This record gives sequence, C-alpha cells and structure tokens, in this order.
Amino acid sequence: MRKVLLMSTSLFLLAACNNGNQSDKQTPADDGIDYSTFEYKVDRFADIEILRYPVPGFNSLSLQQKELVYYLSQAALEGRDILWDQHNRYNLTIRRVCEGVYENYMGDKSSDNWKHFETYLKRIWMANGIHHHYSEDKILPEFPQEYFVSIVKGVDPGRMPFRDGMAADETLNEILPVMFDPTVMPKRMNQSSGVDIVATSAVNFYEGVTQKEVEDFYNAMKDPNDNTPVSYGLNSKVVKQDGIVTEQVWKLGGMYDKAIERIIGWLEKAAAVAENDHQKEVINTLISYYRTGDLKTFDDYSVKWVTDTSSRVDFVNGFIENYADPLGMKATWESIVNFKSEEASERTRIISENAQWFEDNSPVDDRFRKEEVKGISAKVITAAMLAGDCYPATPIGINLPNADWIRRDHGSKSVTIDNITFAYDKAAEGNGFNEEFMWSDTEREQAKKQGTLTDNLHTDLHECLGHGSGKLLPGVDGNALKEHGSTLEEARADLFALYYLADPKLVELGLLPDNEAYKTEYYHYIMNGAMTQLTRIQPGKDIEEAHMRNRALISNWVIEKGKADNVVELQQRDSKTYIVINDYDKLRTLFGELLGEVQRIKSEGDYGAGKNLVEKYAVKVNAGLHKEVSTRYEALNIAPYKGFVNPVYKLVTDSKGKVTDVTISYDENYVDQQLRYSRQYSVLPLKN
Repeated sequence: MRKVLLMSTSLFLLAACNNGNQSDKQTPADDGIDYSTFEYKVDRFADIEILRYPVPGFNSLSLQQKELVYYLSQAALEGRDILWDQHNRYNLTIRRVCEGVYENYMGDKSSDNWKHFETYLKRIWMANGIHHHYSEDKILPEFPQEYFVSIVKGVDPGRMPFRDGMAADETLNEILPVMFDPTVMPKRMNQSSGVDIVATSAVNFYEGVTQKEVEDFYNAMKDPNDNTPVSYGLNSKVVKQDGIVTEQVWKLGGMYDKAIERIIGWLEKAAAVAENDHQKEVINTLISYYRTGDLKTFDDYSVKWVTDTSSRVDFVNGFIENYADPLGMKATWESIVNFKSEEASERTRIISENAQWFEDNSPVDDRFRKEEVKGISAKVITAAMLAGDCYPATPIGINLPNADWIRRDHGSKSVTIDNITFAYDKAAEGNGFNEEFMWSDTEREQAKKQGTLTDNLHTDLHECLGHGSGKLLPGVDGNALKEHGSTLEEARADLFALYYLADPKLVELGLLPDNEAYKTEYYHYIMNGAMTQLTRIQPGKDIEEAHMRNRALISNWVIEKGKADNVVELQQRDSKTYIVINDYDKLRTLFGELLGEVQRIKSEGDYGAGKNLVEKYAVKVNAGLHKEVSTRYEALNIAPYKGFVNPVYKLVTDSKGKVTDVTISYDENYVDQQLRYSRQYSVLPLKN
C-alpha cells in the first residue's frame, strides 16, 4: 500500500503545496553532490514534468552494499515490460513500433505532426502504456492515423519490431483501432457502477471472462475458516480455455518467463552479496517464489522480508499492489531499491515505538482495534532505483505487506522516501501555487514554516500506523470491499494520520513543535481533496484513481457533515473559490467519526456501506468548480503530474574482473533512458 504524491504524491496535490518552505527542510548530507548546480528538472511535455532525484549517501555505503544496490537495481529494471503488458496486451507492440519509428525514421522531423508523435511517445513512456497513469483514460494521439501509417511505412522494415511473424500491415491493422478509436479499450480500469468492470477494463489481467466468472472462480477456492489465506489471484491472468476458466501464472516457465528468468539471475547475484544471512534468505525465498509461482511461498517471503529490520539496503520487487485491477486482486509488477537514511529515521522510530498507544486511543469501536500491535517497523529511506509501477511516477511512502493476516501476526514495514520528496520540493520552489489557492497569508505563512514537516509526518503516520491499524472480524474476507477496497483502505490510512496529527501526543513525543502546526496539513489536505486535485481530471470525467477518490471522499464528507457548524466552507473572493477552515477542533472530530465508520466497513466487510460512501462523495465532480480551478491552475503553467529519471550505476572492475567500486551518475535524460531501457531490458514477446 502506498501514498502517492501527486505523487506524487504528496505534497498533496503536488509538491507545489509546500512551496517556499525550504528554509525549514534539511538539505541531504553532502555526498559529492553539488546541490547548488544539481538539475532537478529534466523534461516537460503535455501535463507532465520529468524530474531527477539525488541519491545522497550512496558513496558512503560499503563496497558490498553498493554492489548489492547495483544487482537489485538490475533485477528491478528487468521487470519493466511485465508492467507494460499487464496494463494492456497491445502496449508492447505499440511502444516498440513507436520507438522503432522514433529512432529510425529519416523523414521530416520539424512538422507539427512529428512533434505530436514525440509527445505521444513520451506520454506513453510516463504511463507505462497507452492509458493515462492517473486518470485511466486512453491517451489519444494528436496526430492523424494516416500520418502514423506513413511514418511507420517510411522506416526500413528490418529496423522495426515486426517479429512474431507479423508484417507491417498486419501489425498496423491490429494496433490502429487500439490507438486511434476512442471507443476501443477506452479505460485501463473501469470502476463505473452497473457494468461488468472486468469486461470493460483494458488491463491484461483477464481475457474472455466476465466479472461473475472471475468472482465465482476465486470464491470456489476460498476457505472462510482459513485465517492465513493466500492472496488469491495475485500473480496470474484469468482466461477461458476450452470453455473452462483457468489461470496463467506469472512465474518461471509460465507467463512472463523470459523477464522473470533475468530477474532471478540478478537476484542470485544480489543474494551472494547480501548484508547478512537473514537478508540472503529473504532474497532466496523470493527467487523460489518466482520459480514456482506458489502464493504460500510468497507469504513466506513476505514474512521474512517484514522481519528483516537490520539490513540497511532494502528493496521491493515483484507483483505487489492491486490498484490497477478493477477487482482489487491482481498485482502489478514494481520495484524500489533503497537504503536507510539513519538520521532522518528518528521520527519514524518514535512513531513505531508508540504504535500500541495510537492503536489503543484510536476513535474506532473496541471490536475493531488490535489487542496487540506487532512488528511495526518504520524508516526514512533514500531511493536508489525506481522501477515497474514505481517509475517514472513514484510513491513517497509505502507500507507492506498487504496481506491482513501477515500484518496481524508479524507486523508491517513502512517507509517514507526522503530524497523523492526533497526533489519535489526543490522543483516546486517559487511556482505561485500557494499564492493562488490559499485563502490568506495566515495559511501561506503556516505552510512556509511547517508545510514540509507536517506533510512528511502525515506520510509517516499514514504508512507506519494507518495501514497497520485495526483488524478484520473473524471470517471477513480481505477482498470483501471488491472494487472499492483500495479507495477505502487509503481513506482509512489517511484518516488515521489526520486524526493523530492534531493530537497533543505528537508534541509530547517531540514530533511537532506546538499544538498549532498540524493545521497546515489539515488545510492542504482539504484544499487538495475538494479543489486542487481536480486539475488532474478531464472535463466531464469522473474521479477514477483510488488515492484521488480517497481524498475527495474525506474532504467532501467533512465539508457536508460540518455544514451545520460551519466547520469548513468554500468562500468566494474576486470570483475565485477558496477553502476556509473555521473550526480545526471540530474538523478533527469529523475525521475521527469518519475513521470510525471506514474502519467498521473494513472490519465487517460491509460492501454496501463502502460502495455508498465512495459513490456519494468520491466519484462525481462539480463541473463549475472544476472549470474554475483548472483555469487558475493553467495560468500558473505548472505540470500537474511529475515523473523521474533514474541515476545510472556502473560496476568498476579490476583486470581480473573483481568489482572494486560502483559509480553513480545523473546525466541521462528522459528520452535516452527510456530508449536504453527498451534496448537493454526488453525480452518479452510482443503479446503475452
């Protein structure tokens, strides 16, 4: 489970929300990086800005740790094409054809159509496919279909990816409707009410089956008396063969075999330089899971991973998050390689050590609290490599494992990604966002003083405690909330964090300087959830992405429920709308009330109540407010979405081939990196 910033996530719509507070944010330790000249901004196109992140502390790692980072990073990059194929079964064909044209077309590259083609390719790189990474809508080319056909046919066929026995015309006939027809596969994931969300979603998790067939298939496997169930369907595609519904498992020898074989190869190298025996066992268990596809082995790996709290270098690798599945079961492939930021982890250590106090004092029914909170570990990390579903857009916080019973019995591991938030903040300096959208100088001054601190603390509480809080009642299926499960889980974690941000306990623990600091995050959160995140929505569209739905749900609910007491209001000034919070104490009370209800819904598996909450508060958009906010935002010329390029690592060896160092560089641009990744880490067939 992750907190995506808008994306990043976080600074809640964008890093822009914390504009101007760099004087209060500690610069990462000097590690051979000149921050005065470091180029954070790499590229800008459409609604996207590509950034670069520094990796402070890498050169201070031991040679063994550097080598471990390198091998884990290679394993991370090998999974890239898996994600592309998961997002849509035509993605790899479309990307490889477009890349073939981009690299080999010798015609006119000064025309508007060519520029639109370049932008299209950059956009699908960002989204890991032809559907927008956040809105779920298909990215429609701004160049004519006829032009695309002409440039494809204008390239030497020998330099194009017309393999798998397909000629240019045959390939074009297959992909042209998918690219250009707005009625073909219009949404990557469809969560609309009253439709078959499996049949109408373009993700490649299902083929030839209906929603009912999939639900019946997995319900037949589940044992309601099993209190340690595997994550059914996590690592497979569901298809119908000879009229029988079955799974194609993602494993060595199964679906995605070629990429998984290479992932395993790098993991074996990583195991050989692991920091300790426990970490080596973690990596070897993951390898065993990739070889077999056995979900019980995945649970074994998850337990071993969550209990590894001593290794400084850490990683996520595999089929993890289920946000892209309309049924909330199948996991996309992702990876993050990181190492612990020792000094910055002090606040998360304090939070995790007090986890039981937070659980015991939570404003939820006693029946839904954990009697004993186990294994909560948290740290601030430095990301060294982003891959799969964490690249180019990346979360700023992660809490894993996702299995409720593992959290219950073994705990969870939470991370806040410090160097990513730092890069967001640096890139957002001076963009005018706060001046345009905040009600007064009071809110702007609060943001300048406490914005970074309270936002990071919100992330810490969300990941460290929010996702790990509460419990399911006996016999409740962890997937009972179905398509609304991700939205409600993110809402639960956010509400937990928001409620406790205003608790005097945080001042007592030394995490906040006073009892007023929390107000900065409260204001940012409501402003983003009710207003500014709308800049990410196309006119006439609903809110689709789980994190956006979560924030809309919370913000719209408290505005409505607090109307009688005028807790939060939307005020007009100079024909512009602003959020005004009149009673922060009552707002906290409302957060607590909603947390109690969302926890009840999850604990009891109350699908109907969860569905009603989401559909009433989280989906629909006020068209007039949307138009106004979008116009104001566009005038600032800020890209609403951010992505990253990765640093480049290279092994240094002596004359005998022995590794003597691992170097890091930051000079690769967005286009070169994407093309290199396609050449170096692309081994899957066009269709899988």
